[in-house]
Amino acid sequence: MSGIFDVGKEIILVTGASQGLGRQFARVLSAHGAAVVLAARQTAKLKSLEDEIIGKGGRAVAVQMDVTDTASISQAIDAAEAALGPVSVLINNAGIAVEKLAVDQTEADWDAVIGANLKGAYFTATEIARRMIARKQEGNIVNVASVLGFGVMKFVSPYTISKAGIVQATKALALELAGNRIRVNALAPGYIDTDMNHEFWATPPGEKLAKRIPQRRVGHEADLDGAILLLASNASRYMTGSVVTVDGGFLLT
Repeated sequence: MSGIFDVGKEIILVTGASQGLGRQFARVLSAHGAAVVLAARQTAKLKSLEDEIIGKGGRAVAVQMDVTDTASISQAIDAAEAALGPVSVLINNAGIAVEKLAVDQTEADWDAVIGANLKGAYFTATEIARRMIARKQEGNIVNVASVLGFGVMKFVSPYTISKAGIVQATKALALELAGNRIRVNALAPGYIDTDMNHEFWATPPGEKLAKRIPQRRVGHEADLDGAILLLASNASRYMTGSVVTVDGGFLLT
């Protein structure tokens, strides 16, 4: 597909691509012609996604990456670039949550969430940026934040803190990298129905939460397709340091 949202010439690395939003981002970007690098810790799930994309005529390679380990980040990008060429777009999507009250969150819980969501995204972005700068290559980094980077809910304090950090990291990196023609923006999804939380939306607390959303429904993974195509393509060429919220109006409440 050509046109303003064209990603046909892009080599796009998606972290956390084995499930949920990362898998959906990889599928939609591939369907629009991008070569996709599928990165995650769980390679079995990645392999089936790689086979699916190649089966549809797309270009994809699965690489094992643990974003909490900077050596793993570097090795995964080496493998990706050897297979497909220089990465031009990073979708920084890997992340986890631990659901407990703040007083019950352990130091290990904090380290796991902040390590995956904030430290991991930051060091994946800076590793990609160094390579782009060395090649004098225009580049584009999309960080996946969350509405919980702006609002809060109980039971996920390290997660909300990590996502607020992602919003600020997006702005800080955007400012520093603009002179290198590298753009950095963020996507802040609201509540999206994914494999991991699907059962929850049929429960009374899930139904109650969905009713609090002004559009009166939980988002579908495909509801983010337009926003990810905007941010990953040249359609967003004059955007950097921006956060695009896709939440059915959740933050309005």
